[in-house]
Amino acid sequence: MEGNEENRTLPEIMRSDVINQGDNLYAVKAPPFSEDIFPCSGCHADEEPNPNRRQLVDMHDDIDAIFSHDRENRWCLDCHSIDTRDSLKLASGKLIGFDESYKLCGQCHGDKLRDWKVGVHGKRTGEWNGKKQYLLCVHCHNPHSPKFKAIKPLPPPVQQKDIQL
Repeated sequence: MEGNEENRTLPEIMRSDVINQGDNLYAVKAPPFSEDIFPCSGCHADEEPNPNRRQLVDMHDDIDAIFSHDRENRWCLDCHSIDTRDSLKLASGKLIGFDESYKLCGQCHGDKLRDWKVGVHGKRTGEWNGKKQYLLCVHCHNPHSPKFKAIKPLPPPVQQKDIQL
């Protein structure tokens, strides 16, 4: 993709199939937003920000009900910016776009970020020695409840010697 990402508006970025990560050179698909939820400023623009940790009601009660991402120590404003609702916030306070959410996840999950960058964790498509497209953490993990649910393993495949003709 040509052009400077910093000069593009959020709606332009959201419509993009591939987002170039500037100096990082990670081409990622646009994050999967819930319908009618993004941009956050659509609803939060006229609301007075409340920095106090609390149980969420109304619009985000569904997120509050499933939130299990270190719930004892974390809540919304650890990752979401209270002042710039359409941005995520790193521990340093630096604001990043949702298309750079891997940086936020990588602050705590550094080993997964390292593995993601080299293609061991997560999914990427493209040429083995050429352009690649990465899926963000949130394409596979719900950021509010990222652990996969346990699944029952399937039985092993039938061995050829057990096949009766």
